[in-house]
Amino acid sequence: MRIYIIFVILIVLAAAQKDPHFWKNRNGIVHLFEWKWIDIATECENFLSKKGFGGVQISPPSENAIVAGRPWWEKYQPVSYILNNRAGDETTFLEMTRRCNNAGIRIYVDLVVNHMAVAPGRGTANSTYNTEKKSYPAVPYTSRHFHPSCGIDYNNAESIRNCELVGLKDLDQSQHYVREKIIEYVNHLIDLGVAGFRVDAAKHMWPNDLEQIFSSVKYLNTAHGFPNHSRAFIYQEVINIDDHVVNNRDYLPIGRVCEFKNGHELAPCFNGHNPLKYLKSWGTGWGLLEGPETVIFIENHDTERGNRTLSYKNAKPYKAAIGFMFAHPYDAVLKIMSSYFFDNNDQAPPHVGDTILSPGFSSDGTCTNGWVCQHRWSPIFNMIEFRNTVDGTDLNKWWDNGDRQIAFSRGNRGFYAVTVYGDINTKIPTSLPDGSYCDIISGSFVKGKCTGKTLNVSGGYVHVYIGAFDFEAAVATHINAKIYTY
Repeated sequence: MRIYIIFVILIVLAAAQKDPHFWKNRNGIVHLFEWKWIDIATECENFLSKKGFGGVQISPPSENAIVAGRPWWEKYQPVSYILNNRAGDETTFLEMTRRCNNAGIRIYVDLVVNHMAVAPGRGTANSTYNTEKKSYPAVPYTSRHFHPSCGIDYNNAESIRNCELVGLKDLDQSQHYVREKIIEYVNHLIDLGVAGFRVDAAKHMWPNDLEQIFSSVKYLNTAHGFPNHSRAFIYQEVINIDDHVVNNRDYLPIGRVCEFKNGHELAPCFNGHNPLKYLKSWGTGWGLLEGPETVIFIENHDTERGNRTLSYKNAKPYKAAIGFMFAHPYDAVLKIMSSYFFDNNDQAPPHVGDTILSPGFSSDGTCTNGWVCQHRWSPIFNMIEFRNTVDGTDLNKWWDNGDRQIAFSRGNRGFYAVTVYGDINTKIPTSLPDGSYCDIISGSFVKGKCTGKTLNVSGGYVHVYIGAFDFEAAVATHINAKIYTY
């Protein structure tokens, strides 16, 4: 009986830690990669809350090693758990969580607790440390708190969990002391109003150790608007593309996992290499985990620097793939990357001296000062409203041309169509009521009028025209983008 009760408690705990705590009629996480805390607070109030977004993933907030050239990855080299790096200090961090929570936007921390820094020098909060001796006195950690140094053999699960990821000093989370230090850090962030955590390098930690850590942390802080006894939202980086040694299902008792297959499988489809018609079985039929177990994305800060996923650098298929991800009923939490322009993989965020540059904004709302800001592209933020509008409906009226053109409806509330080869110029079945609708990919629905294409529905069909060389590869609309004439 006791074992049964423990089992039930673990199931309930895991379910609670899979809830992102979105406000009603909010959806999607935007990763404001390398943004400063004060800029995130302003973006929560001025843009994200007005467009229906649900939350923001932030870059790691703890003290990190100062690396020559200030590459983005220095934030993944923690020196201590002091909240002080180029994004801001604890005061500005608290201001961000307060303002964002008040605006209905949740904050999720990129949590780096697998390892400590290997880059020598001094920390961003002026802490000293010694990587050779594995000494990090600002925590404090000493050499006895780490696994012995070894290179990872990716054919061996024990090596993946116990050896050093790209030489980073690997913490031994099986030790009570190490777990307690991580719990202290997590609890402090919860006190400051965060809603959850993306667990960096979760694959390189033992699931049992993570389970013990997250089952021991505080409930979310009710002073920031969370209901009593709310658990932190947990989503874990467990890369599952070519790895058959570590099973991402082993991490589901802790929270959701990041489903890397989503972006990996959609890239060749929207690049035109694989027929779109096969997406009729998208989801578990393609080997993805069940939607409620996952957070999905087209790319993240690592994979946008590779060649296996789409990114802002191939914008047309990238936007179409994001549109499909938001239009399809696969029931995951969706995440959007919002980054900066880069020419080399180590490139620092836009900066003046050692100070990260705040994004500027052009007259159409897109970003300047070196920031891409994909979340401010209208084909992307309009699909947030699409997702919210069609919530609870099924996919129906599937259509394809037998190759690289598809369309479908979402109940009687939404419609999406895309081509990656050739024109679409035909009538397609839809469940939308008769009338004229604004295409929210080529433009927006603004004060009852369309700034882009218009889609006309009559007798259960919508006439769709997408030219192969049009700026956008897709069209989409929903019931709230219907044009009413009085």
